[in-house]
This record gives sequence, C-alpha cells and structure tokens, in this order.
Amino acid sequence: MSQPVQPPNQPQQPFGGQPVDGNPYAGQPGQPAPAAPTGNPYGQQPPAPTGNPFAGQQPGQGAPFGGGAPFAPAPPAPNNLLLGVAVALGAAIVAGILYGVIAGSIEREVGYAAIGVGFLVGFAASKVGGSNPAVIAASAVFSIGGVYLGQLIGISMILSDLAQIPFSEVVGDHFDTVTKAWSEEADFMTYVFFAIGAIGAVGGAKKAG
Repeated sequence: MSQPVQPPNQPQQPFGGQPVDGNPYAGQPGQPAPAAPTGNPYGQQPPAPTGNPFAGQQPGQGAPFGGGAPFAPAPPAPNNLLLGVAVALGAAIVAGILYGVIAGSIEREVGYAAIGVGFLVGFAASKVGGSNPAVIAASAVFSIGGVYLGQLIGISMILSDLAQIPFSEVVGDHFDTVTKAWSEEADFMTYVFFAIGAIGAVGGAKKAG
C-alpha cells in the first residue's frame, strides 16, 4: 500500500514557540536571549535606598561639589577663668614691684612704665585665661592695683633715702607714713596713671587674643 502524502507547506511554529535544541532560553534569530534565573528573586533588583546620599562613595572619595574633605575644626581658645584671674594678680604684683623700683630710682613716675604694667598684666592673663570679658576686667582692676603698689614702693624708696633707714624698715614699721605721704602727694596725674594702666591691660589682652 502506498504511504499517505503529507500536505505541502505545513504550518510553522508560531513566533516564540517551542524550545530550540532543548534550550528553553534560546530566542528567535535577532532577538536577545532572556536572562536565566539565578534562583535569587532579588538578584536583578537595584539596591534599596539607604537614606544616605553619599552611601555609594568609596572611602577617600572627595566630598560633593568638588570641595574635598572639610577642614578639622580649630581647637577652642583657652577659657580658664580662675587661672586667668590668678595670673593677672601675680603679674600685677610683679609688674608693680618693677614699676616701684623704677619710680623710686628716678624719683618720679613715668607714663610708659604705667602702660607697661597694664600691658604685661593683660597679656599674661589673656594668654592663659582666654579673651573672657571677666579676665579682661580683672586685668584692668589688678593693673590699677599694680600701679598703686608701684607708687607705694617708689615713695618707700624715697623715704628710705631721706631718713637713711633700710627700705624693709620703712615698709615694715612706717607703712602708715608711706600711705600718708601718698595721700598728700596724690594729684590728678596720679589717677591718670591708674587709667593708663587699665588701658594698657585692655590693649595687652587684645594683643594676646
């Protein structure tokens, strides 16, 4: 018996039909093959946002806008109030003694020396205690005290020379005479020297800051 004749032009497989050569992922000619599943349902998803716009930057990468890494903050200025006041007091005593020795040696007061007393006190205090207004105010007050101490020492040296007695005896046994002599000799310029000392303290504090 003769074999049945197959009808011509059998229908082709539809577009995207059966797998090719047993490969279920093979695409049609000219079409990209679909990616094979990896078993990880999240493998193709983009990373979830973290809320940090700079999270993707590598270590050492510059800051945005081309600014580079920010500068480290400057260390804070010293602000030790008590230590600054203590230094102001000590500097006023030392500067007052020097001022008194100069005034007693030449038997007159010098405005530049009074400015020097204040400048030294304000500069030293602000170097240690910072530019605290309380430190500056204490420096001005102690500078006035330093000028006053120098005036008393100068008068004591003059009285020691006049009375031909030791300086220590004048200060220790006749200090009331020294203060009385200061009161009698005090005039407008005496208080001007006080003001000069205070102004010098403020200038020294600003210079130190």
